[in-house]
Amino acid sequence: MSQDGSGNPARDATSVRHDGERRKVVTMSHETPASDRPLTTALAEAAAMAGHAPSVHNTQPWRWRVLPDALELHAVPDRRLTATDPDGRLLAISCGTALHHARLALAAEGWTAMVERLPNPDDAQLLARLTGFSRTGADPDAMHMVQCMQVRHTDRRPVSDEPVSTAALGQISSAVAAEGCRLQILDQDQVMELAAAAGHAATVEAEDPQLREELDYWTSRAGTGTGLPPEVLPEQPPQTTVPGRDFGRPGSLPIGPGHDRAAVYALLYGDEDERDSWLHAGEALSAAWLTATRQGVSVVPLSGVVEVERTRQTLRRLLAGLGHPYIVLRLGIADPAHAGPPHTPRLPVEQVVDTSAVRGGQG
Repeated sequence: MSQDGSGNPARDATSVRHDGERRKVVTMSHETPASDRPLTTALAEAAAMAGHAPSVHNTQPWRWRVLPDALELHAVPDRRLTATDPDGRLLAISCGTALHHARLALAAEGWTAMVERLPNPDDAQLLARLTGFSRTGADPDAMHMVQCMQVRHTDRRPVSDEPVSTAALGQISSAVAAEGCRLQILDQDQVMELAAAAGHAATVEAEDPQLREELDYWTSRAGTGTGLPPEVLPEQPPQTTVPGRDFGRPGSLPIGPGHDRAAVYALLYGDEDERDSWLHAGEALSAAWLTATRQGVSVVPLSGVVEVERTRQTLRRLLAGLGHPYIVLRLGIADPAHAGPPHTPRLPVEQVVDTSAVRGGQG
């Protein structure tokens, strides 16, 4: 998916070097007792926290609208990959990650909500509405996940030789299942099929001038708050079993001589292939990634093989035709000798969170 976020994964997300940022967020959320804070304040802060969510090429294709008793998630067509993603699959998945982030941020503040997905057939850009809020106690697990949002990142370099534990894979799979999707861990033969399919998809996309132009646009967005800067892209193609995306230009992220033989490849999938299922897939991707971060597992989403129809059908065959593939994940333990890539840019909150409907009424 070439998604990117901010921060660095760690074995224990409660003790990473970004403690100062985490304390700032926790303090911001609890300067006023939660029971005394207006709902609209919690909604605006949850929408802002959702800005940490990963998105394809760091397009951040969402906009939130805070209402007196609801929070709406809207897609932003101007930040859609029209050549790469004509069906809007990756846009919906990206927005789904933001939706899950917002849900967790609200739970961490002690709010539960009902989620209406695609609530208005006449408004294609309105993807979800959170309503029916009720007060509960702050969820400690959600609070931990909010901390993980700020340290999660994409490191496209090879992982270390340390294997991912069975227990960690089980927790990641359970997190996916809790969001209505499934995760299939690929065996060695399936990984070889995946590698061949990813290579074919890369060739197809490299030969398409519109796709190359679109990719060039999103890797040359310095200073705009979106896109992938050179600091997060490898300076040369890394040694990986399954080829990653060729961004058409070298980055400046140094890589070592390692390989990713210890990496695990998994396929996130579900029963349907419609807009609401893509939104669920994004929520499941967010849950998987944050759980992996908590477990010290590095995640790299690979969407190129899903973007090409022929190779997407190859993935369906890996599922024995029993589901629809949404995204491929590479899971591994990051090389401890490498510092994580720098944070990718983020749009200013005022560009992604609209509080005009409640302005003046927030605490």
